[in-house]
Amino acid sequence: GTTRQEVAEELSKALSDRASGFVFDAGTLTLGGYLDRWLSHSVRGSVRQRTFERYEQIARVHIKPTLGRIKLKAITPTHVRGLYREKLDNGLAPRTVQYIHTTLRKALKEAVQDGLIPRNAADAVKSPRPAKKEINPLTPEQARIFLEMASGDRFEALYVLAIHCGLREGELLGLKWDDLDL
Repeated sequence: GTTRQEVAEELSKALSDRASGFVFDAGTLTLGGYLDRWLSHSVRGSVRQRTFERYEQIARVHIKPTLGRIKLKAITPTHVRGLYREKLDNGLAPRTVQYIHTTLRKALKEAVQDGLIPRNAADAVKSPRPAKKEINPLTPEQARIFLEMASGDRFEALYVLAIHCGLREGELLGLKWDDLDL
């Protein structure tokens, strides 16, 4: 059996882990509980604040309500596939479901690395691919009419630049005077 010294060492380690906030009982730990701990111990401070907020929002709004009460060790690819199907059926964009997939995959990857689960259930599931939207540019006649209608508008210069340069919205709105080369 186990010696008194070994029991004392295990107890000492458990108390040390508990004091540092890293207590994982993989047998009873739910996915929701694990995600909370993963976000606070592994993600916060290791990524940009906006990235942390996005992971936290995805976990809180999308993953935890559906799979949060399931034991971490019991999560299967079927659960993950069901989550994605439910989100798509409820009208969520495939791109958002991809973000859910990325978040869940990263969290479960760390659980595997920590020895809490034997495999990452999200690895066995493909995330949905967003359909590429076909771009339908304005015809020269449509562009002329658009610019006539925009004449005098406070954003007229922006519209002229957009039509003539083909810049995306983010590129247009991110322009600064230093970017202009006359």
